[in-house]
Amino acid sequence: MLVNHNLTDTEYKEIIYEKKPCKDKEGKDVQGIYNAWIWLNNPNQYNSYTTQAVKEIILAFREASNDRSVSSVVFTGVGDKAFCTGGNTKEYAEYYAGNPQEYKQYMRLFNDMVSAILMCDKPVICRANGMRIGGGQEIGMACDFTIAQDLARFGQAGPKHGSAPDGGSTDFLHLFVGVELAMYSCTACDPWSAHEALRYGLITEVVPALKIDRRFIPNPLVRTDKWVGKKTGEIIYGKLKKGTYLAEGKELLKSGEIDLSLLDEAVEKLCTKLMLTFPNCLSKTINSIRKKKLEHWDRNKESNRDWLALNMMTEAKAGFRAFNEGPKHNREIDFIKLRQLLAQGHEWNDELHKAISPQYQNTQTPANH
Repeated sequence: MLVNHNLTDTEYKEIIYEKKPCKDKEGKDVQGIYNAWIWLNNPNQYNSYTTQAVKEIILAFREASNDRSVSSVVFTGVGDKAFCTGGNTKEYAEYYAGNPQEYKQYMRLFNDMVSAILMCDKPVICRANGMRIGGGQEIGMACDFTIAQDLARFGQAGPKHGSAPDGGSTDFLHLFVGVELAMYSCTACDPWSAHEALRYGLITEVVPALKIDRRFIPNPLVRTDKWVGKKTGEIIYGKLKKGTYLAEGKELLKSGEIDLSLLDEAVEKLCTKLMLTFPNCLSKTINSIRKKKLEHWDRNKESNRDWLALNMMTEAKAGFRAFNEGPKHNREIDFIKLRQLLAQGHEWNDELHKAISPQYQNTQTPANH
């Protein structure tokens, strides 16, 4: 009788855990060998993870790691809009904002989630089915490989919404793209297209997802050497300029359908390549390369957790509540007013929050005068 090394038997409610048969070189199912697919299942909120989902992700990676019949793990999200956009901002705003002691406990779970990915005994492939932003970028970078559909975008959001990308991006991103690009991404928060992410070395492979007239075409809104303008037949290099080509690209995007079959094929192909190796040699190789991430992660995760918790009393409280409660067209605080008030020595209190937050824009407070 084999010993069960799982921590607990888990009933998954907010994620999906399934085992799919591995494929051989001819694409046929392999008897008794599987890939474990872990799906974030919150598409209505761009697959953001709640506290419950984080717990389930930890247990899912432990289960996949311990399963003797599992060859690789595929980490992905439901739908075609987002792999993951990070923590659930509604939960952040309504429960954790202003409660650093509670957020510190949450961050223990978050840290354990990242560590569960980094310590999985099986290779982990991030199937980037859509946006990978904020905490989603961080758990994606903890994976060993990323294959993306080319409408996906990659980036950070922390300094725009009251946090710092200290859940992994400040540890990992420079290992992929170098210090200067990592600095720009983590501070300016401008997202990268999948094609840019590939060129910078952030991801392994990009495949088309937009289908028009039963034919796949690359993302018409970003740089590529394959997209041809309809009107002139000219190959477009670089980002499309405002005007004719950008308008054409948007029209093409609207007229097509999203089909992730090529993404699934590419993921299965990589899983097959990994299956056709000595399992212990593969595991040792992966763990040796993961050490570069773990050197930074293990050094910083606890002090980052402490800071992120305390930040829930000030900037995170303002940023998350503005995003959750602000009008649809404006979910960021007034950064100029914030800097002006702080330059005057204004303390962080409810008066300051109301003065800078879009949900209170019609409210007159002393700080407004």
